[in-house]
Amino acid sequence: MPELRQDPVTGRWVIISTERAKRPSDFARREGRESHRRIPKRRDNCPFCPGNEKETPPEVFALRLPGTAADTPGWQVRVVPNRFPALVPDGGGGEEAAGLYRRQEGMGLHEVIIEGPDHDVELRGYEPDHAVRVLKTWRQRYLQHAQDERLAYVQIFKNYGTEAGASLQHPHSQLIATPVIPPDVQEEIRKAEQYMEREESCLYCDMVETELRQGARVVAFNKLFLAFCPFASRFPFETWIFPRQHQPSFGDLKDEQIEDLVSLLQDVLDRLARALADPPFNLVLRTAPLHQEAPAYHWHLQLLPRLTTVAGFEWGTNIYINPTPPEHAARSLNDVNKEEQNDGLA
Repeated sequence: MPELRQDPVTGRWVIISTERAKRPSDFARREGRESHRRIPKRRDNCPFCPGNEKETPPEVFALRLPGTAADTPGWQVRVVPNRFPALVPDGGGGEEAAGLYRRQEGMGLHEVIIEGPDHDVELRGYEPDHAVRVLKTWRQRYLQHAQDERLAYVQIFKNYGTEAGASLQHPHSQLIATPVIPPDVQEEIRKAEQYMEREESCLYCDMVETELRQGARVVAFNKLFLAFCPFASRFPFETWIFPRQHQPSFGDLKDEQIEDLVSLLQDVLDRLARALADPPFNLVLRTAPLHQEAPAYHWHLQLLPRLTTVAGFEWGTNIYINPTPPEHAARSLNDVNKEEQNDGLA
């Protein structure tokens, strides 16, 4: 029997359509596991590969080997402005109204975080110390832009695979900083504040405790972070990663937390790749606004595999149809390790 489930964070309803239930193998890519990622370590025509630094705008930040100069090889993580930005840093973001309609200058920032020099090594395959560099770069850019009073929100995200919106294959993530707060984030903050006023506790912390206690949707956890498939998952194998310590803003992330975050994130990405033959996905950061107090909020990462198509019903109602119950998805991601262990004993 299908179920309607409501997300306590947004109030959004989803349909868990067990009549359309799919096994992980039903989502596997036809071309076979990882065949689409067999790419040379360096491409002469890839603007993100070492030696091609002049093909991008000048870097605004980089982690480099000692003695290497900006915009030359020798970098470990490199940040450059997007050549085709959604928003531009010029202007003050002035707003004007004309009757019903409001508009303002398209002021903001759009950066590309080139995660490493190897063309074919992705986030889940990085050495842990390098993955830590990437996450520290995310935080550094977040904190850098948090100082700009014109900006209201910083969105960090990663598109993996063409179906998820990636236009270049070299491993990278992006940052877009906007002068407005996304309405979805505002609504999440409003609901979190209502919950805190009513229950005198954090909605997100209570959710983390509930998922750990029930266990049915838990994918993995360690001392500082929890990964689980949310109760009202919009998409098959949707997975959220939360700090177990209450923190409203991604900028609150401490050095001592990053290693645990990297460990859990790489584990979840690896499970997803093995269970679903390396699917396309979007990885997005949800965090408090820059210059607005939001003590009831709780930053987290959302991993959104692109396994189904959003169609007319979803667009018309904003009610998503998910053919895979999150309990089944979590079980499949947990079973990946068990199957591999059994294979090793055969």
